Amino acid sequence: MIPMLRSFLLVFFAAAYLNSTAAVAAELGQVTNLPVPRFVSLKAANGNVRRGPSLTHRIDWVFSQRDMPLRITAEYDNWRRVEDRDGMGGWMHYSLLSGTRTVLIEQDRLPLLARPEPNAPVVALFELGAIARLGECNLEWCYLRADGYKGWAPKARLWGVGAQELRD
Repeated sequence: MIPMLRSFLLVFFAAAYLNSTAAVAAELGQVTNLPVPRFVSLKAANGNVRRGPSLTHRIDWVFSQRDMPLRITAEYDNWRRVEDRDGMGGWMHYSLLSGTRTVLIEQDRLPLLARPEPNAPVVALFELGAIARLGECNLEWCYLRADGYKGWAPKARLWGVGAQELRD
């Protein structure tokens, strides 16, 4: 009975390992081998968003805010399927995207604080929809820079960074 149980457990754990390995592999882009989904930013002042991954596909709209954070959800050759904060998106050529991380402020008059503490002095107030450069993040706070100001903001009030994402 014990050898049979041992064999069953061995098969069970081997299958679990293979499934978890396949799940990890499915989370990496087929082209770049980088995580998908992941956040990037718009490098250009304007970026055509197409219905499919080629120049022959129709342009559905144009993103027109340089440094706007976007989430890559798929890869195909030199094309990346992206979406914005509202889930709108399509396919963009990779040359229009940057690995520089930015975030979108999701609260009007969001205080930028001197330290990652709720009672720290306020350095500046960000407007709803403002874009800031993303720096270090812990579980609750992220260090931001924009328009000559720098400080900490609650991660929960930002779009463009994962809830569990840590950055040095």
